Amino acid sequence: MKFRLLIVDDEKNIREGLAAALEMDGYEVVTAEDGGEGWRRFEKGDIDLVITDLRMPGIGGEELQKKVGAECPGLPVIILTGHGTVENAVRAMRNGAYDFLTKPVHLDHLSILVKRALAGQELSLKHKNLEEELAKKNQFRTMIGSSAAMRQVFDTISRAAPAKASVLVTGESGVGKELVADALHELSPRKGKPLVKVHCAAIPDTLIESELFGHEKGAFTGALSRRRGRFELAHEGTLFLDEIGEIDQNIQIKLLRVLQEKKFERVGGEETIESDVRIIAATNRDLKAETEKGAFREDLYFRLNVINIRVPPLRERKDDIPLLIDAFVREFSRENGKNVEGVDEKARAAIYGYEWPGNIRELRNCVESAVVMCKGNLITETDLPPTIKKGSDESWIRIPLGINMEESEKIIIQETLSRLKGNKSRTAEVLGMARKTLHRKIAEWDEDPPL
Repeated sequence: MKFRLLIVDDEKNIREGLAAALEMDGYEVVTAEDGGEGWRRFEKGDIDLVITDLRMPGIGGEELQKKVGAECPGLPVIILTGHGTVENAVRAMRNGAYDFLTKPVHLDHLSILVKRALAGQELSLKHKNLEEELAKKNQFRTMIGSSAAMRQVFDTISRAAPAKASVLVTGESGVGKELVADALHELSPRKGKPLVKVHCAAIPDTLIESELFGHEKGAFTGALSRRRGRFELAHEGTLFLDEIGEIDQNIQIKLLRVLQEKKFERVGGEETIESDVRIIAATNRDLKAETEKGAFREDLYFRLNVINIRVPPLRERKDDIPLLIDAFVREFSRENGKNVEGVDEKARAAIYGYEWPGNIRELRNCVESAVVMCKGNLITETDLPPTIKKGSDESWIRIPLGINMEESEKIIIQETLSRLKGNKSRTAEVLGMARKTLHRKIAEWDEDPPL
């Protein structure tokens, strides 16, 4: 890295002499004959260190140092001063200057001072970059994954988080939709405000309205006092509505009104309450299909689905399974006071070969069970739940030793087609071949493949 220095001095011989000496040290040097020109040159950027005379016409060195410090805190400024202005130089240091030198300048001393200042600047920059990199890595600390599918999810979260727009998180049960809501809130300007979660499927239809909007005393049997709803509790923050597809149409209408007007009333109340809430909703249903059937209001669907984030099922991101296994093993080993270090090769193959219909939630439970059952420091296939071991047996295709490539391919295609119950499109997809190619190969065989 070649550093660029700015030398500001109204004495031509001094600034050119310093520039020549520092260029011999390998630095790129630009010069200015007064503070005003120096500041204009600094504003263009790419300056790593400033050396400035203290007394100059117009903008003096002390003022220039203050302006540089305000624009780029921590950037080193070295003050040059005559013997009669040492007190002023000391004051400049108190205001943030790196150091000062008295004229005439000892070039060896200046060279050492510049080298030391830039080394500190480079170290500070590396530290800042490291902190930024760690912050970037930790912003999704509850979500584990490096696959292309998850990188796409992370990118969408990063772009959606600063906005106010509603987000609809879709995906199968157990994929981690709630973790997406956590990340969206954590990366948003509402981070310091409440994140309130409502699991709509867990609340009876008779209580969901009160849960969301609150109620007044006496609004219904059992309403012994006024109660604030989740919209009030989430004011200026984020409201996460999990399994939004489970709420009935009467509540859908009232929810739509809040999204449109940002106002609501408590059950049994007349006071209109303002609502400043960012909505994140999640569902494992196909809400678009639900709207076509009339089971979910289309206008509410469009209000919720401003930004859509689809969380892929585990079978579509199997590259992440090793990371997930290692994280869960560490977590449950610590929790259970065990010294389990990982998973052996057979167990890892069984885990990888399973389809995981319950997604990450099922994998997490599987690893927890295996850690508890493990007798040594490595999880073996016998430690896994029976369903995983059974799935492992079904995920292998046995090919006899010595068979040629053409026959091997035929066995793989036939076995895959059989296990997928004759579904040729799915077979072609699983094997990564074009459907026409699959049909051509089947047609070339003398016997029909088993269905």
